[in-house]
Amino acid sequence: MRVVLAGGGTAGHIEPALALADALRHLDRGVGITCVGTERGLESRLVPARGYELELVPAVPLPRSITPSLLTVPGRLAGAINAVAAVIDRVKADVLVGFGGYVATPAYLAAKRRGVPIVVHEANPRPGLANRLGARLTEHVFSGFPDGALPKAEFIGTPLRREIVTLDRLSMGDKARSWFGLENDRPTLLVFGGSQGSRSINQAALAAAPMLRRAGVQVLHVLGPNNTVDREPPPGDPQYVLLPYVDRMDLAYAAADLALCRSGALTCAELTAVGLPAAYVPLPHGNGEQRINAERIARGYGGLMVDDTELSPEWIIHNVLPILHDPERVAAMSEAASRLGRKDADIMLARKVLEIAR
Repeated sequence: MRVVLAGGGTAGHIEPALALADALRHLDRGVGITCVGTERGLESRLVPARGYELELVPAVPLPRSITPSLLTVPGRLAGAINAVAAVIDRVKADVLVGFGGYVATPAYLAAKRRGVPIVVHEANPRPGLANRLGARLTEHVFSGFPDGALPKAEFIGTPLRREIVTLDRLSMGDKARSWFGLENDRPTLLVFGGSQGSRSINQAALAAAPMLRRAGVQVLHVLGPNNTVDREPPPGDPQYVLLPYVDRMDLAYAAADLALCRSGALTCAELTAVGLPAAYVPLPHGNGEQRINAERIARGYGGLMVDDTELSPEWIIHNVLPILHDPERVAAMSEAASRLGRKDADIMLARKVLEIAR
């Protein structure tokens, strides 16, 4: 059995693909897995680090409006299709699974050209151009969001890493807080902005740091790899731990009572799977999918939502602090978040893929 996975650019495309790869290997140790991606995406670092083969193909962003760059798309797309088709031929692929992103469009077209079955997974409520195209080329379409926009999609959830879906936050809490140098008996706020970080969330949280400390709250703040700050909180008690990046997000989730974060599809899927309530700040750009993600969780009482323009230190103190000081409310929100999560999407999708390939 040979499977080609196509998804790149952001962690929201790559992590579900890698979670599927792990699940396929769990079900069939002999399955061959090849990932296709581009040099510009996070896949160039994440895929090899997880032990999977990565084939690089040219990135072909599709313009969303009529511009001069539109004239260059056909030639560049043809080259990318040929590159993916060569990978399919070399590994003798039985099935291609796409998760969206720049590499998915040529991957879908190459698989169609070669007569290889196509599987599409769309994690967002509003699919991108690549997956809208892919869904027209196959009957095998799956969704990470209930009532998604792809009409034929079967809702199964978003594939997540095993260390996330098997995480027991309560039993791991003390160990996780010690890992980050935090105390075990203080309310803990986790601040992060997704795989790339968020300037507005970083600024608001850092400005609120003195008030959070005076209220007895400790903070684990993940800036994001490309973000810097002009001034770090001075050493003190409670701790305000500032890190550029965290590889062990499972431990970060276990250490926290509440999160302040963006509401990308992967973030929402992970937080609901582990039952961590959050104050969500949807990305103000794009097609509005992050707002839809956050609204669903807020309606289910598993979190709060605030517009990026309304996020401020004062908002954090007036809205986040009361929750952190109310253990019963934290527990109720945690249970509500858990009811919205799915923990078995990786195995479910892996079984579907193996069935389709066979």
